[in-house]
Amino acid sequence: MQAVSPLEKVERELRRYEHPLVDFSARETPESGVELVIALKIDVPGVHTYYAPLHPRDIEQSQFTWNFQRYLYDCLHDYLVELFTRTPQSRDAAS
Repeated sequence: MQAVSPLEKVERELRRYEHPLVDFSARETPESGVELVIALKIDVPGVHTYYAPLHPRDIEQSQFTWNFQRYLYDCLHDYLVELFTRTPQSRDAAS
């Protein structure tokens, strides 16, 4: 049996997820090994792509599937919150 690389393991897990608003992918990086990438399906000016590192030890864990799901959902939540253009805490918010 051929060993699966950490990137292949993450990509295989990502294929189990589909979302109407965002695309999920992964890429290798020299810093963390593998990075989760979340991007809007439709190009919106000024909206960034979200990158989240995945540590090799987390990918190697026996509970990777469950831990990854929680991490993916946490990252998606963080990304959507980052997209707010104004909140009550904004400096320019009306009183």
